[in-house]
Amino acid sequence: MNKPDIREELKKRILILDGAMGTMIQRYTLQEDDFRNDALKDHLKPLKGNNDLLSITRPDIIKAIHLEYLEAGADIIETNTFSGTTIAQEDYACEALVYDINFQSAKIACEAAEEMMKKTPEKPRYVAGSMGPTNKTASISPDINDPGKRSITFDALRQAFKDQAKALIDGGVDILLLETIIDTLNAKAALFGIQELFDEGVREVPIMVSGTITDASGRTLSGQTTEAFLISVEHVPLLSIGLNCALGAAAMRPYLQVLDQKAPFFVHVYPNAGLPNEFGQYDESPEYMGKQVEEFLQEGLINILGGCCGTTPDHIRMMAEIAARYPARTVNSLQSSVLSN
Repeated sequence: MNKPDIREELKKRILILDGAMGTMIQRYTLQEDDFRNDALKDHLKPLKGNNDLLSITRPDIIKAIHLEYLEAGADIIETNTFSGTTIAQEDYACEALVYDINFQSAKIACEAAEEMMKKTPEKPRYVAGSMGPTNKTASISPDINDPGKRSITFDALRQAFKDQAKALIDGGVDILLLETIIDTLNAKAALFGIQELFDEGVREVPIMVSGTITDASGRTLSGQTTEAFLISVEHVPLLSIGLNCALGAAAMRPYLQVLDQKAPFFVHVYPNAGLPNEFGQYDESPEYMGKQVEEFLQEGLINILGGCCGTTPDHIRMMAEIAARYPARTVNSLQSSVLSN
């Protein structure tokens, strides 16, 4: 089904991104067998916890989660591919499955979006290919006694992200979402790989870039302030730049203000449902979180709103109801020409 360019939708209203995939998967209390099929029955390493693999072994669960978020009001759903690179899949010895994981995840999400648009054709739904940060960084040494040591090279990251992006685009995604960025050099490698794909003639899609402020210092894990993070990636004509994960909504406000003032792109945010408690659970209710994110809307700071760790369809439903009452942020008119590229 044809849908309008997402840039045009973003000029009209605040769009809602979905919530946490992992939180929803946990509700199914899955076992090792759920992460295996006939082809993986003799796989030597344990696979439980490799949630991306469920797009191959339990696509019914992944599609059901997508539909729950769409029913709750999400305009954009993310593919189940947060760890869908050869680098991240190495932990499970599943590097050879990376193309299938990403391609099938994209297909499942696109099918869910299509089903929802048939029910409500007046409201387009978009699929974002989730590209997580990997479990290695290009800027930080893994050995405190050897500051110059690195666990990964720029070229290895570039190729891994390029391969993931190719599979996601082949599967039909509308957007690529580089998310939970703790090391901007990793993100730059990903952007380089994606731009190579486009130069090679692969279908171009808009790109969202989402950083993570890791603590009260207001910096990413690799040490950048929000403005420095923006400057590092703004050479690419992004669809949006924003923040996700790590902090609860209240703590994100000053950093969103920076992006609102400086970014020539749309701005997004999808915070955790607070900080995890001693049991690793997230305690903020939809109502409590709704009051916090409403401050972003009252100030006109954002164009896209969603949820990260601990958020559920109930959180997304609350956000959608609140966001419908507010206009979208206006992009800096002096620089907004990049949005038409």
